[in-house]
Amino acid sequence: MTDTTATEQTQIADGRLEPERFAEMAGAIEREVGRFIVGQQQLVRQTLISLIAGSHALLEGVPGLGKTMLVRTMADALELGFSRIQFTPDLMPADIIGTNIIVEEGGERRFRFQPGPVFSNLVLADEINRATPKTQSALLEAMQEHRVTVAKQAYTLSEPFFVLATQNPLEMEGTYPLPEAQLDRFFFKIDVPFPSEQDLVAIMERTTGVEQPVVGKAASGADVLAMQRLARDVPIASHVMAYAIRILRATHPDTAGAPEIVRSFVRYGGSPRGAQAIVLGAKIAALLDGRFNVAYADVQAVAAPALRHRIILNFEGEAEGISTDSVVRAIIAETPPEPAE
Repeated sequence: MTDTTATEQTQIADGRLEPERFAEMAGAIEREVGRFIVGQQQLVRQTLISLIAGSHALLEGVPGLGKTMLVRTMADALELGFSRIQFTPDLMPADIIGTNIIVEEGGERRFRFQPGPVFSNLVLADEINRATPKTQSALLEAMQEHRVTVAKQAYTLSEPFFVLATQNPLEMEGTYPLPEAQLDRFFFKIDVPFPSEQDLVAIMERTTGVEQPVVGKAASGADVLAMQRLARDVPIASHVMAYAIRILRATHPDTAGAPEIVRSFVRYGGSPRGAQAIVLGAKIAALLDGRFNVAYADVQAVAAPALRHRIILNFEGEAEGISTDSVVRAIIAETPPEPAE
């Protein structure tokens, strides 16, 4: 558990945060989450980057890999509100955003808004592709606008607001896959790998024994908001910005100099939101590494989670079993940081 001095509290309250304090708080968050989440450092790091970016993440992995525990533990470490929505085909938009109910006050009946589970700081949208498009859209509207509208009345969600949605890549029967335009709303798509043998041993020891780890407070909601502001203040050189843009443009098959794998197997590349995710994610990656400037390596580190859900394969790519990750790797390998003269 970390302590915050009076000076640091004043800096955070005034919206100013030193880069050293940023790295300290981020490290404390990762350590506290690591008390429950064994291994999976990249998963925790990419989820934290999404949170600091003030955006949302889509996790894809088979059941039982700790996706729910990850967001619950992060909420505990930050002392933020947590809610879980289990998406099912019969889930209605009102079950997510809330609805007006009739109450009796002073002998009169009137409508009162009953907030839904989306009114929380960290929201787990479990198996989001099992709900109908109408229900998916209700959540995605809240993600984009950070508010919901019921009976022409707008209700603002509390900050920070972060949605962690999950998908099961194995069982696709009876699901409603998210359209590309809605996938584009997610800052990162994060793959959740199966644990290694060593990590499985540690998981068994922690989950089948008598003693259970306790998560301490690593930061607060105000700290997260201050970290978000600092992340956007990180400078990025024009040549590094240009490199991120070239990577995004290389995902489009009609771009001159696009890699062969893109021209052969990609139908459509990433949107400008992909470049925004790369640049902002690279800024946060630099801060997490203790630097206040963005390097080429930072851009490369966040390219896959920022682009893997924004690249649309064509029929040949689907038939050949090409993954969007392999496309991103090829783009990075064939796109030099310095453009050719």
